[in-house]
Amino acid sequence: VIEPEKGYYSLPIATLDFSSLYPSIMMAHNLCYTTLLQKGSAEKLGLSSEDFIKTPTGDQFVKSSVRKGLLPEILENLLAARKRAKAELKSETDPFKKQVLDGRQLALKISANSVYGFTGAQVGKLPCLEISQSVTGFGRQMIERTKQLVESKYTISNGCEADAKVIYGDTDSVMVKLGVATVKEAMDIGREAAAWVSSHFTPPIKLEFEKVYYPYLLINKKRYAGLYFSSSADTHDKMDCKGIETVRRDNCPLVANLINTCLQKILIDRDPQGAVGHAKEVISDLLCNRIDISQLVITKELTRTAQEYAGKQAHVELAERMRKRDAGSAPNLGDRVPYVIIKAAKGAAAYMKSEDPIYVLENNIPIDTQYYLEQQLSKPLLRIFEPILGESKAESVLLKGDHTRCKTVLTSKVGGLMAFAQKRSTCIGCKAVLKTDAAVCDFCKKKESELYQKEIFHLNTLEERFSRLWTQCQRCQGSLHEDVLCTRYEPNTSFSPDLWLAMLNRCSVVVTV
Repeated sequence: VIEPEKGYYSLPIATLDFSSLYPSIMMAHNLCYTTLLQKGSAEKLGLSSEDFIKTPTGDQFVKSSVRKGLLPEILENLLAARKRAKAELKSETDPFKKQVLDGRQLALKISANSVYGFTGAQVGKLPCLEISQSVTGFGRQMIERTKQLVESKYTISNGCEADAKVIYGDTDSVMVKLGVATVKEAMDIGREAAAWVSSHFTPPIKLEFEKVYYPYLLINKKRYAGLYFSSSADTHDKMDCKGIETVRRDNCPLVANLINTCLQKILIDRDPQGAVGHAKEVISDLLCNRIDISQLVITKELTRTAQEYAGKQAHVELAERMRKRDAGSAPNLGDRVPYVIIKAAKGAAAYMKSEDPIYVLENNIPIDTQYYLEQQLSKPLLRIFEPILGESKAESVLLKGDHTRCKTVLTSKVGGLMAFAQKRSTCIGCKAVLKTDAAVCDFCKKKESELYQKEIFHLNTLEERFSRLWTQCQRCQGSLHEDVLCTRYEPNTSFSPDLWLAMLNRCSVVVTV
């Protein structure tokens, strides 16, 4: 692997990829159990230096002119069958048959790649480290050779616009900054370079032009993002992200949403400063409790009981607490446990601060926003913005400054001073504090029947309107079976504000009107 040159590249980056690299190496160099020479075997068999090869790791294999190996022959059959399946796939029009052919070519690809895999598996049936280490040795050598060839040919002295530079090399591909301004030029030079480099390797090893990234954000090994151009130079196929926190379920949704939006601003809008501004705005909203609680929910699967874990886990401890509160509604083994991190004493472990989102909403328990900033948002954000702003500047711009100084603190209905509060009943007529368990005071006793009828009518009206609103919330969420977690600032329904307040009083949903 060639070390990545981290940065934000505003010029097209061409990607050249070796087609079926490991199977091709095994076929090109005749690597097999049946062609492996043990130490001293060449002399005993009377083989000359022209009859065998020495791999980068020092192992020896006879050439196909002496004896063709079984593994190369198997691989040739698998790759030929895959080539036929792909050819049929291109000409097929029936959707069902296309799916079958696509599945077949993918299965053949996996089968071909697994031939290398089982030679390196120590606990497998047919391990042979000489083959597997020779394959990876040839692979590293080829990546380095490709870098040298590309950078030596595509230079200003040879008539090019700029000196080509390989900015990153992965297992079977290299990414080249060619210095051209348009995607079409990068595609044309990329195809030419792939064909020229392929001529320097033993067939069937073949380097192919795969795609162009424009623009391109290189974060680290296996971590990058860019607009993907392959079929057309005019429009990108997709925004391609590798190794970035956009889909991981062990992060809260806020992380994926923020990272996606920032990448869109950086790559599609070409506005890195706009992405910085958006990130700072979200951080400010988080610290001021303006973020929807559904964006802060973390979910993890409950795979074992608390006693089976070596250390205490946040979701496991929460499941135990929920079981003590209500065993009927507590999560079971195999369920995914949703939780949020709430404020607690300074230095408290995360497993002590995990809480059920519904319980948090019902009791107005404050969220530990600093935890979400430091443990959830900071590292993914810094990974994206360090190549743009610089490692020293990114942290000071994003995680320090005026946008982090304003914070909102909520008061919980449980714990703290609220543990000493006493709940008192009031008269349903004049709202006077009652000293007994009665529903009305002595002054309103004479119109008790009228007050009861009025309350029952009001309750029936609220229940009807609540049912309509609850159905609307379920439709909006897209599920009729899960709890609704919603804090929409501007409801897109025709319901009146007092109905939203009724919803607030009757269910576990926080609504800002």
